[in-house]
Amino acid sequence: MFKKIIVGFLLIACAQLSRAQDYKLIFDEPQTHYVTVQMSLNAKGGDLELHMPVWAPGSYLVREFSKNVEAFSAKNESGNSLTVVRNRKNSWVIKSAKGKISISYKVYAYELTVRTSFIDADHAYLNGTSIFMFVKNQLQSPCTVEVVPFSKWSTISVALDPVDAANPWKVKADNYDDLVDAPFEIGNHKVLKFTSSGVPHEVAMFGDANYNAEKITADMARVTAECAKVFGSHPCKRYLFIVHNLSSGGGGLEHKNSTTLQTSRTGYGSESGYTGFMNLVAHEYFHLWNVKRMRPAELGPFDYDNENYTNMLYVSEGFTAYYDDLITRRCGFYSDAQYFEKVASGFSYCMNQLGATLQPVSESSFDAWIKFYRPNENSNNSTVSYYTKGAAVGAVLDMMIRGGSNGKSSLDDVMKAMYDLYAVKLNRGYTDKEFIDLVSKYAGSDMQSFFDKYVYGVEMMPFATALKSVACEITTTNINSQKTYLGIAVNSKSTITSVDRNSPAWIGGLNVNDEIIGIDQYRFTDDISKYVAAYKPGDTMKVLVNRGGLLRSIEVKLTKSPFVEYLITDADKASETAKKNMLNWLGK
Repeated sequence: MFKKIIVGFLLIACAQLSRAQDYKLIFDEPQTHYVTVQMSLNAKGGDLELHMPVWAPGSYLVREFSKNVEAFSAKNESGNSLTVVRNRKNSWVIKSAKGKISISYKVYAYELTVRTSFIDADHAYLNGTSIFMFVKNQLQSPCTVEVVPFSKWSTISVALDPVDAANPWKVKADNYDDLVDAPFEIGNHKVLKFTSSGVPHEVAMFGDANYNAEKITADMARVTAECAKVFGSHPCKRYLFIVHNLSSGGGGLEHKNSTTLQTSRTGYGSESGYTGFMNLVAHEYFHLWNVKRMRPAELGPFDYDNENYTNMLYVSEGFTAYYDDLITRRCGFYSDAQYFEKVASGFSYCMNQLGATLQPVSESSFDAWIKFYRPNENSNNSTVSYYTKGAAVGAVLDMMIRGGSNGKSSLDDVMKAMYDLYAVKLNRGYTDKEFIDLVSKYAGSDMQSFFDKYVYGVEMMPFATALKSVACEITTTNINSQKTYLGIAVNSKSTITSVDRNSPAWIGGLNVNDEIIGIDQYRFTDDISKYVAAYKPGDTMKVLVNRGGLLRSIEVKLTKSPFVEYLITDADKASETAKKNMLNWLGK
C-alpha cells in the first residue's frame, strides 16, 4: 500500500464556469512550429486555476507537456490584464477571475510521434493533452474548438462533430476527456473512405506513399470487421484513422473514435510491410473496445496531473497484442505456419527474457511509468514487457478456456462479456478480481491460481499443455545446440551496451561502457558474435577493454547458450475436440 505525503499546499478559492470552455487554434506561422491557443471562459468569481496535462492516455509516461507552453496571459472583459501566479509545474492561477475571461498562450510543437504534437509548414498534428489546458475541477464542462488554419491548408480531420455541419473548422466535445481523446490532422492530406460494420470510416493519409487506395481500404474494412466480430457490436457513429507515412519510425495510439498510425511510406510495397501495417490497424482498432471502453478501474476518470497506476496493462495492451496477430491471421494475412511462428516467438520471449524470472507481468504494468518507457542498459535483466508477455498470457488463457470448456468458450467470449458488462451495462472500469472471476466462469474452473503463478508471480506458463487444447505441440529446436555464449551486446563503436545477468561476461566482470580493444591476441574490429563463434563452451576468452581510460584484461569462461528456440506445429495425434478448437481459434 502506498501513502500519499503532502509536503505543501496552496489554498485557492476556485472560480466556477458558467458555460463551455471555448478554444481557438491559430496557425499564422506554422514554419516556426508554434500554435497560438486562445481560451474564452465565463467565470463566476474567485481564482481560476488552469492545468496542462502531464501525460497522454494510452502512453504511460509523464511527458511534462507544460515545458512547451509560452507567453501565458489573461484578460478580463474590459481588456485589462489579470494577475497570474504559478503554484506547480503545470498550472497557472488567474487571480480574481470574474465574468468573461480571455486567455492566450503559445505551444511549441515539433515532436512527430503518435503521443505528441507536431507543426510545420506542411501540416499540424495535434494530440489534445499537449495543446489544451483545462480548468481545475471542470473536466465535465462542454468544449468547442475553432481552428484558424494556415492560409495554404485546406483540410481538417478530427473525430469530433462540427458545431455547424457546414463548417468543419469548428467542432465540439461533451467534455474535456472527449476533447483530448480526438487528435487533429490539419493540412492538405488525402482522405480515403470505407464502411465497416455499418459504420463510415475515414483515413486521413498524410504524406506520399506507395499504397493502392482501393486495396488498402478494402483490407482495412476486413480487419476492422473482424475486430468488431469479437465483441458483437460497434460503439462508434463514425471512425477516423490518421496515418502518417514517414521515412522511418512507426507505431500507433488508440483513441475513443479514432487512432493515429505511423508507418513507412515505402512499406506497403512488400508483403511483410503491408501485413505489418494491417497488424497495426488491428491492434489500434481493437483498442476501441479493449481499454477505450472496457478498461481497468484505475484508467478513468483520468488524473491528468499524475500517474494513473494499474496492474492490468497486460490485458489492455498485452491481450490487444495477442489479438492483433490473431485477427491478422483470421483475415488471411498470415498462414497457419506464420501465425504459429508468431505465437512461438512470444513463448520463447517468456523463456529467454532474463527479467521474466524477476518481474511479474502485473508489476510490469504498474511500473510502466518508470520502467517500460525508460529502459536502460539493465532493463533486459530486470524487466518484462507487458505487451509481449501479456500477449503470451492471452494466448495460453485462450487455449486453456477452449480446453476447459470442451470448445464451448474462448477468450473471445470473455472479452465480449467484459465489454457488455462493464463498458455497456455498468459503464465503469473493472477490477483485477472481476476480470479473474469472469475468466474462471468461461474456463469452467477457478483460475485464481493461474493468475497467482503466472501473472502476479514469475513461474513459467504451461505452454505445451495449453497447446494440446488446440491440437498443437511445441518443440525446442535448439536443444542439442552447442552454441557458445558470452552474454554481451556491443555497438558499432565496440562499446558494450548490455551484459546479461549471470552470463559469463557478468560473472567475469565485463561492464557496460567498456570499449573492447582486443580478444586474446587479436585486435577487435568486427561483430562480437563472430569472435564468440570461434570458441567452444568451456573455453576461456581474454578480453582487453578500455574502461574510463584505463586498460584492463579480463578473463571470461564461456558456456553453452541457455536460450531456447521454440517451434509450434500441428500435433500428430489430437482429439476431435482439439481439432475443432484449432479451426475455431484460427477463424477457419
